[in-house]
Amino acid sequence: MRFCSYLYFLLVFLIFSSHCYAADSVLPASSVSASPASSDKTTYIEAQAVDGKKDAQVEANGNVEMQQGTQKVFADHVLYEQKTGDLTANGSVRMEQAGESVSGPDLKMNTTTHIGEMTTPVFELNQNSARGSAALMSTTGPSFYEFDHAIFTTCPAGDDDWLLHMSRLDLDRESQIGTAHNAWVEFEGVPILYTPWMDFPLDGARHTGFLGPVYGNTTTGGYELTVPFYWNIAPNYDYTLSPRDMSKRGTLLENEFRFKETNSYGEFHYDELAADRVTDTTRWHTSFKESQNLGGGFGAALNLNRVSDNNYFQDLSTAVQDVTQTQLLNEGVLSYGAGWWSASVRAQTYQTLQDALGDVAIPYERMPQVNLSGQKVFNDTTLNMVNEYVDFRHPTQVEGQRVVLYPSVTYSLLNDPGFYVKPKLGINYTQYEMGDNNLTNIPNASRTLPIFSVDSGMTFERDMNFGTSEYVQTLEPRLFYVKIPYQNQDNIPVFDSSLATISFAQLFTENRFYGNDRIGDADMATVGVTSRLIDGAGGVERLHIGVAERFYFATPLVTQAIAPTIPPTVAAPYVDSNSDIMISVGGKITNALSMDSLFDYNPLLNFTPAGSITLSYKPETGKLLNLGYHFNQDLITPANDIRQDDFSAQWPLFGRWYAVARLSYSVQANMMTQRLIGLEYNKSCWMLRLVTQKFWTSPTQESSQLFIQLELNDLVALGADPLSSLRSSIPGYSKLNAPTTKPVQGSP
Repeated sequence: MRFCSYLYFLLVFLIFSSHCYAADSVLPASSVSASPASSDKTTYIEAQAVDGKKDAQVEANGNVEMQQGTQKVFADHVLYEQKTGDLTANGSVRMEQAGESVSGPDLKMNTTTHIGEMTTPVFELNQNSARGSAALMSTTGPSFYEFDHAIFTTCPAGDDDWLLHMSRLDLDRESQIGTAHNAWVEFEGVPILYTPWMDFPLDGARHTGFLGPVYGNTTTGGYELTVPFYWNIAPNYDYTLSPRDMSKRGTLLENEFRFKETNSYGEFHYDELAADRVTDTTRWHTSFKESQNLGGGFGAALNLNRVSDNNYFQDLSTAVQDVTQTQLLNEGVLSYGAGWWSASVRAQTYQTLQDALGDVAIPYERMPQVNLSGQKVFNDTTLNMVNEYVDFRHPTQVEGQRVVLYPSVTYSLLNDPGFYVKPKLGINYTQYEMGDNNLTNIPNASRTLPIFSVDSGMTFERDMNFGTSEYVQTLEPRLFYVKIPYQNQDNIPVFDSSLATISFAQLFTENRFYGNDRIGDADMATVGVTSRLIDGAGGVERLHIGVAERFYFATPLVTQAIAPTIPPTVAAPYVDSNSDIMISVGGKITNALSMDSLFDYNPLLNFTPAGSITLSYKPETGKLLNLGYHFNQDLITPANDIRQDDFSAQWPLFGRWYAVARLSYSVQANMMTQRLIGLEYNKSCWMLRLVTQKFWTSPTQESSQLFIQLELNDLVALGADPLSSLRSSIPGYSKLNAPTTKPVQGSP
């Protein structure tokens, strides 16, 4: 409950020293000031008239200001007994600290015992317009305060849309804990939430207690209610238990434990639905993540994930990213870094979640994978090494061990700010030893290939003016050449490699395959040029245009050999003597409009096999439009074509209403793949969100959620939280009532 941290400022007003400085005789009715405070223990009084003697009563009248350190008390009349420490202030009493204030008609307090009271106090804060009042404020010691019949809100003055009522509010400064008794929230005059008591931290730290309840509705779970309980075990440990009751399935117990040490941090999740009413089975999900600095350059990491069945996420998760995943990663890594070289040992497996047809490919396990790499610079020469050992395991496919040794040397022939030439020579050695499931008797194999490349480029700049605006235009030609001799690799299995998708950056790489199982023969050069238009005032890239094409001096012969042979004139990444032309256009065209696009054009066939374009318009917070289209066309199998339209937005409608939306449409399937539509109502101190989301994992399988959330700023959010879905579905989405104070429960 964040409201509690705002009440902390009341404490600092209630401590006054017994030391006071005042004049020894009656002063004329004019502004009179004592010496400026010399320390936090010195008190001075300024008033129209001050009457008092040393060690006796001091009386001040007319625009009285009493100050000690940064604390001030204003009143029409003040009596201060220097011997007993009794302070009495009457008439428009106001206490101020750091620009925040508490006011009342009178104040009585003993500055020695800190026992006193103020009737009908009213407090105001300079943060989020927070304010409140009480019938009586009592102090029972230097660290204990009570407010009877207190009211709190972050709504501005004159607007009481929501109020937090408390029969009594206790503040304990020693333990930094506040306690509210018989507290209830009133929204638009209607009580909506009650608790007989709640306690909270006064310093913004995490604190044990119940969090706001979450209501929701899903097609697979029905009506849902979650009441999370947060346990602040220690400053670096916490635990959250979230019973999620679903009308169709039962109660899913969600458990989260987090920890953070000096050299490690991590979290553990375990969720269990003991008896699913639909499947009549026990269903569970567990995950554990940890990263640790072991010292001396050593580090370790674990990432473990497991579910009880293939349909767990589809039935029980409300996140799109969970529902669509089919591979759950499980791996452990031990790493070492020693400046110029590093090493790691990894064990990696997956849990594959099959669909109804069981056609999800099972990846190879790495049990283990050992990497050793390094880079050493000597003047203009750079020595590199990339070495790897992997033991590949699979339940049905051929298993094997692979060793890769790839040392190389790069020499900066030219390395000026505007011109560089960097030749590179390396030797790639790969050794294979076959293991189990070798039904076709694939022999052990080795491969040794020299790899030579030259990367070169230039950068030219010139100043340009458009109207009153100044720009810098660049011209950046680049030439990249690769020479790799041909070696037949058809008998080498493919454990973790695939043909690389052609992109602008991939054209400037040595290998046209991902992974180490295939090294493509090459006698080719990539020619590219990029031009940028940079705003001279702020350095913003307003526009960039890049064009690149790869030219083959010999037809590449190495194939992937795990898929049916495809005629190279149609589907290979190269045709004739040159590759497709990659065209990249984008930039922040204006402060509100940005664009990003990439197109793959085949000049021989006059065909564009792939491309994407995204436009984003965001003139201000809460105004956002995104338009996107991407496609990937397959001439051999048109059924594999991908053509996707995307639209997302956050936009004001009228008054305080905003619309949010995400629509994704598959053109080739003639169906919607994701639909999110919602409304947001944003007022000064609260926000209402109504969001419905539906996504399709197949033409016949869908999942939908309904989110209804009422958020009272800096107090509590009631209902199902749609923010995660909004942020993942609408790139650039803005939370309109983003808090300016840190929440009570944060990451450990």
